[in-house]
Amino acid sequence: MHKRIIGLVHNVPVPAGDAFSEASLDVLTQVEAIERALQDLGYPSIRIPFTRDVSSFIQGVKAAKVEMVANLCETLDEDPRFTGHPAAVLELLGIPFSGSPSLALMLSTDKPMTKRLLRAYGIRTPNYMVYNNTGKFDFHIMRYPVIVKPIFQDASIGIDQESIFRDDRSLREGIKEFFSRFGALLVEEYIAGREFNVSIFGYPSPRVLPIAEIDFSAFPEGLFPIVSYRAKWDTSSFEYYHTPRKFSGGLSPGLHERIERTALECFHVLMLRDYGRVDLRIHDHGQIYVLEVNANPCLSPDGGFAAAAQQAGMSYTDMVSQLVDFIERRSGNNAGQASHTS
Repeated sequence: MHKRIIGLVHNVPVPAGDAFSEASLDVLTQVEAIERALQDLGYPSIRIPFTRDVSSFIQGVKAAKVEMVANLCETLDEDPRFTGHPAAVLELLGIPFSGSPSLALMLSTDKPMTKRLLRAYGIRTPNYMVYNNTGKFDFHIMRYPVIVKPIFQDASIGIDQESIFRDDRSLREGIKEFFSRFGALLVEEYIAGREFNVSIFGYPSPRVLPIAEIDFSAFPEGLFPIVSYRAKWDTSSFEYYHTPRKFSGGLSPGLHERIERTALECFHVLMLRDYGRVDLRIHDHGQIYVLEVNANPCLSPDGGFAAAAQQAGMSYTDMVSQLVDFIERRSGNNAGQASHTS
């Protein structure tokens, strides 16, 4: 049986040592891991970087006779606003690819838009304001503490202990510095409670993988329990070694069902496809608050999605094999269309 050439399309990361290079360089870890898995599965593959030189990209795809794509682009030249553009080009070319369509990628990258869509469907998410350094902002309507997040970034870029403000005065004093670094900001009420990562996998019928809880039990008083940039990427930090994920359960059947239902609703509302992750918190009063909806989350072998797949009985190669199967299923149709299952 002929196995079609799979293009590994990825953004070009910044050099080691540049700002946030740990997160940026992780895309190559994903490329290498999927490349090995495809080799084990007998699929020929080729790496094709995606940059602003779209003409060169298209020429490379045609020259390599690429018939399917694993879309691993997380940014475009480190600008997350263009996360959906590689998928859009593939849609225009009619080449089937893994992961969410361009519209889903663009919507889920925009944090305020994500929150507006979730709220429109009755899904609870923390109260927020958008800060763009224009006009007057009445932060008094916010319930403190609040956390400040760059509107378009992922991988916890711009999120650390210094991103949390306990009162109006400290927020007004500190927010302009954040704006100068990251541009438009989301100012969001901090939700205390247990934090869960809910990975979703499948096409055309997505399913929830085993639910992971972030264990903050080792955090001292005075340190906010959040999955910060340090927790994800800084191997010299306290947070990196004290935010393990647990799959031990401990959820009542009712709460487990509510978490699964909420995550699947988010997946469908944002029109995600193939795989995704929903980060949420359970408030002390039992209310579920959705923090993030991640289309095309990290597929590094040591990442949360791969860990959830492993808990579901899949090896990394099994997971990649299923992703290829999803693309194959769409390849007989008009693969360029942003199809999804509701």
